[in-house]
Amino acid sequence: MFLLKLLLKNAFRHKLRSALTLVGLVVAISAFGLLRTIVDAWYAGVEASSSTRLVSRSAISLTFPLPLSYAQRLKSVDGVASVSWANWVGGIYITERNFFPQFAVEPASYLALYPEYRFSDEERLAFIRDRQGAVVGRKLADKFGWKLGDQIPLRGTIYPGTWTFTLRGIWDGADAKTDESQMLFHWGLINESLRKQLGNRADAVGVYIVGISEPQNAALISQRIDEQFRNSLAETLTETESAFQLSFVSMSEAILVAVQAVSLIIVVIIMAVMANTMTMTARERLAEYATLKALGFAPAFVARLLFGESLLLALLGGLLGLAVTLPLAAAFASAAGTLFPIFRVSELTMALQLLAALVIGCVAAAWPAWKMSRIDIVNGLRHVA
Repeated sequence: MFLLKLLLKNAFRHKLRSALTLVGLVVAISAFGLLRTIVDAWYAGVEASSSTRLVSRSAISLTFPLPLSYAQRLKSVDGVASVSWANWVGGIYITERNFFPQFAVEPASYLALYPEYRFSDEERLAFIRDRQGAVVGRKLADKFGWKLGDQIPLRGTIYPGTWTFTLRGIWDGADAKTDESQMLFHWGLINESLRKQLGNRADAVGVYIVGISEPQNAALISQRIDEQFRNSLAETLTETESAFQLSFVSMSEAILVAVQAVSLIIVVIIMAVMANTMTMTARERLAEYATLKALGFAPAFVARLLFGESLLLALLGGLLGLAVTLPLAAAFASAAGTLFPIFRVSELTMALQLLAALVIGCVAAAWPAWKMSRIDIVNGLRHVA
C-alpha cells in the first residue's frame, strides 16, 4: 500500500506533463488499434473462408468465363461432393457511391455450400422459387433500410439493362466473420436475358464453387479438377477459398505493409516521448531518490518506483486508448460503408494494444531506473532541480 500511494502521488505530481503524456498515449494506442483493424479487415475474407470449399476459375484470368457444361464434369471428379457457380454482376444501385458486391448464383446449390448464411426456411424457399427474387446480408439491408418484399432496381454495367429484384430473404451471419454485405440473385435470369440479347455470352460462368468432404485432400482434388480440363479451350485454376481470397489481398500487399509499418512507427514515437518524460521526472527527483537511499531503501526500491510510475501511466493510457478505439472503429466502418464488409476490433488487436502500452512503460523507465538506482547519495543530496 505504501508503494501504491507513492506511485499514485508521483505519477500525477506534475499534472500538465502527466495529462499531455496520457493524451499522447491515447492517440498512439488508438491509432495503432485502428490501423491494425484496417489490416484485419483486408484479410477478413480469408479468415471467413471455409476449408470445405474450392474455387475454380479460368487459368488465364478471372475476367475470362468458363462454360456452363463444366458443371457436370466437375461433379464426376473424385472427391467433389457438390458444385455451384456464380457470376460477378457489378450493378449500380441509384448511384455509383452505393457500391456493394452482387453475385448471380444458382440458388439451391449455392446456399447449400454456404451454411453460415442463416435465414428462415420460408425465406430460403421463397428465394429459390422466385426468379426475380434476391437475398441480402443483414448489414446491407440495414444500410439501405430494405425490408422483405421491397423492390431493388440495379442498373447493369457488365450485363446491360435495368434489373429489378424482389427482396425475399435477409441473412444473418453465423458469426462475426461472416460477410453480411452481399446481394445474391438468380443466375438463370441473367443468363436468359443474355441468350436473347447476346447469344455468344450466354451459358458462361465466372467461377465454380466446389464443395469437398475431405478438406485434407484439397490440393489433390484441385489437381484432379485442373487435369480434367487441361489442354481444353478453357483451362481451369482451382484453389482453396482462402487462397482465392488471398489473391485479391496480394494486390494491395504493399499498402498493407505500409499501414503495418506506420502502426509500429507510432508506437516507437510515443515510446521515445514517454522515455523523455520519465527521464525528466527522474532528474527532477534526484534528491528525493538519494534521500530514500540514505534512509536505507535498496536501489531496487528506487527502480521499482520509476518502473511503477511509468507502467501506471502507460497502462492508464493504454486502457483509455482501447476505449477510444471502439467508437473510432465504429465511426470509420460507418464512413467506409461496404468497402470493408467485416470491420471490427478483434480480441487479438485489443491484447496487442495493451501489450504495446506495457512495453512502452517498461522501455521508457529502463534507462532512468537504472541511472537512479546507481546514484551517489552525497551528489544526489546536493542536487537542486
